[in-house]
Amino acid sequence: MITSAAEFTYGDYAAVLKTYVNENARVDYKNLQANRQQLDAFNASLANVDRSTYAAWSKQQQIAFWINAYNAFTLQSIIDQNQIKKSIRDIPGVWRGREFAIAGELKTLDNIEHQILRSQFKEPRIHVALVCAAVSCPPLRREPDRLDAQLDDQTRKFLASSHGLRISRAEGRVDLSSIFKWFGKDWIETYGVEGKFTGGKSERAVLNFISQYLDEVDRDYLVQGNYKLKYLRYDWSLNKQ
Repeated sequence: MITSAAEFTYGDYAAVLKTYVNENARVDYKNLQANRQQLDAFNASLANVDRSTYAAWSKQQQIAFWINAYNAFTLQSIIDQNQIKKSIRDIPGVWRGREFAIAGELKTLDNIEHQILRSQFKEPRIHVALVCAAVSCPPLRREPDRLDAQLDDQTRKFLASSHGLRISRAEGRVDLSSIFKWFGKDWIETYGVEGKFTGGKSERAVLNFISQYLDEVDRDYLVQGNYKLKYLRYDWSLNKQ
């Protein structure tokens, strides 16, 4: 049983990410499946984290723990298939049915995302760190998430990609990832504003959040609100190399 924070490490998981995730955040699932010992060892260690140990961690450590667990369990879900699927959505029960042992409990991926991260921590940036193994997902980092500065960096990378944000002034249009549509309300409490941007409460909150990661020209354009807000089609194809 793990009895102190010092005894729980991300070493095996860090090695997996460094070895099987390339600079474009694509995963070599085939070779990971053939050499899965380190991923399995890390995921098994998640089950042994004592609740008192977890309770003693800082909020940031706890959030990072659940984000890394979600992403590691997602990798496991992909390589547990005899043949790697074309999309995570081709795996029955992947989010709501399959349970994973973690910190003395059994949790599904949906439990981790909705009942723990979204409900207990009120940190909307988790949505740019949780990686559901799809092309349109935020990029999977090549090192375990350690939070705050990494979440800011992760947000910038996602918004800079074609899957996160597109501003088309000539067309008077701003396109956002569908993630910001599905979970838009999570930004209202911290980033809600009136009289700026465009759309309803959740849209304005998301745009306010996003504007903090843009240059002055793009930020001013979003604030003025003279554009149509659209959402990008989500590509659920597997984020494989």
